[in-house]
Amino acid sequence: MSARVLLIEDEAEIADFIVRGLKEEGFSVELAREGVDAWHRLSTEAWDLILLDWWLPGYDGLELLRRFRASGQTTKVMFLTARDAVEERVRGLDAGADDYLCKPFAFEEMLARVRSLTRRSDGRTSSIIRYGDIVIDLASQKVERAGQKIELTGREFALLAFFMRRPGEVLSRTRIYEQVWDQRYDGLSNTLEVHVMELRRKLEALGPRLIKTVRGHGYVLEGEKIDDGE
Repeated sequence: MSARVLLIEDEAEIADFIVRGLKEEGFSVELAREGVDAWHRLSTEAWDLILLDWWLPGYDGLELLRRFRASGQTTKVMFLTARDAVEERVRGLDAGADDYLCKPFAFEEMLARVRSLTRRSDGRTSSIIRYGDIVIDLASQKVERAGQKIELTGREFALLAFFMRRPGEVLSRTRIYEQVWDQRYDGLSNTLEVHVMELRRKLEALGPRLIKTVRGHGYVLEGEKIDDGE
């Protein structure tokens, strides 16, 4: 399984920036925009990391964190907030946050902290995805096939992670494009096909084809019952 990240953030521009960036790095990211919905997601679903704003409609971030810890949850939580006073950082950490990053921040710094926290969660287990002889590590951004390292671009890495989280599932071009690129698929662009071709080339240098085309439907990662592919 890949690391599942819940972002709790009500500012649309910031949320879009974080979601797009983490998805490109291969993380599975979901968004809650206000406190009540966030609490429902926190109390009913399993996450590997929570990214939490302080100022929110409904329950604020500090209240959410206190409720979450009071319920016995130990999932890593990082505050992302403009509240940068020392006493507020202390309050956040004392309430149970594992890290505290003040806005504005560089995406690279946030990403490094996210990787560190997901590595520390469950002994890194949550950051590893395996399928056949392919292993990808979301925390270190390493990809191997048959024990050999493969160099991928950020988009190729995100695309491979998307496939490997859904082995045997036929994925439409629209779904892949909208989930990995976070954009609407217009049916005309060949961007996806170009990336799949390049990803296949790199993977197939070390083994047989696993990402197959299902004509008229999309792609599948080595579905055992799918044989209508290229």
